[in-house]
Amino acid sequence: MLEKYILPFVVSFLLVIYVMPRFIKYFQMKKLGQPTLEDVKQHAKKLGTPTMGGVIFLAAAALTATVSVFWLNLLTIKFLAVLFVLLLYGLLGFLDDFFKVFRKQNEGLKPRQKFCGQILGGIVFFLFLLHEGLSLQLNLFGLANVNLGWFYLAFVIFWLVGFSNAVNLTDGIDGLVAILASISLMTYGVLAWVEKQYDLLVLIVALIGALLGFFIFNKKPAKIFMGDVGSLTLGAVLAAISIQLHQEWTLLVVGIVYVFETLSVMLQVTYFKLTGGKRIFRMTPIHHHFELGGFSGCGKPWSEWQVDLLFWLIGLIGAVGILCYILF
Repeated sequence: MLEKYILPFVVSFLLVIYVMPRFIKYFQMKKLGQPTLEDVKQHAKKLGTPTMGGVIFLAAAALTATVSVFWLNLLTIKFLAVLFVLLLYGLLGFLDDFFKVFRKQNEGLKPRQKFCGQILGGIVFFLFLLHEGLSLQLNLFGLANVNLGWFYLAFVIFWLVGFSNAVNLTDGIDGLVAILASISLMTYGVLAWVEKQYDLLVLIVALIGALLGFFIFNKKPAKIFMGDVGSLTLGAVLAAISIQLHQEWTLLVVGIVYVFETLSVMLQVTYFKLTGGKRIFRMTPIHHHFELGGFSGCGKPWSEWQVDLLFWLIGLIGAVGILCYILF
């Protein structure tokens, strides 16, 4: 039976492998790219690198998964709910990237516009949950369920918006999010398989295939970046899947890197304001702190591969820990 779910993985992987070089060539021909951080010298060579690669891997995953659920007779409201989140957040990220890249503006969507769109996505996703009769109980670390009632709507919005922005913050060096998100999705793929939620499993394996195909072009030195269209969407989709599996809390551990990246920014901003300009980290999000030499005053800058490997390892430990906790 498992063989059925290998095909969506393979098809989405091959679609990305086939389309991405042409997408990159178009951006290079039009001289479209994104600016890089001037404070990180290692990023100087990235100036003008094509972006918006998320368009390709999201489209490949969505198309492959949709065809597959029809083929396998697995189309459900749960699948459509997560697909909706993917498409809406993908659209928000696309518009944000489009205004910055094609119109060559410093700012894409205004923060208020993006935030309103993200909230709308959370509300509609919640309505999907109500339609399918999902319990409005919050799973607390697998130990108890708390009935939130309509306050569950606030939680859904917070979870989707929070992790959407958290993954977006994490996407700052070559290959980092592509593999981190694949590890997170693999974890939920196992849980979906165990819980026999095969509709979600199809979308998960299609996304993993597409992300691994994208990684070939995104690993250092990156030929293309995923852009907000990719990172904003991946965070929201992970949040939506954790909710559909009724394993919401697990994303705090499965996505521990995203959490630390976000906390580093919050701590830095708060400390900076309270101390009149002092910093905890050299630069945030925290992956840039390591690129600039870490905590040691004479620390040597880390290469992107070193940061990648450390953060991937942390993500993998979190994923394995969750699976062991839940399954054993």
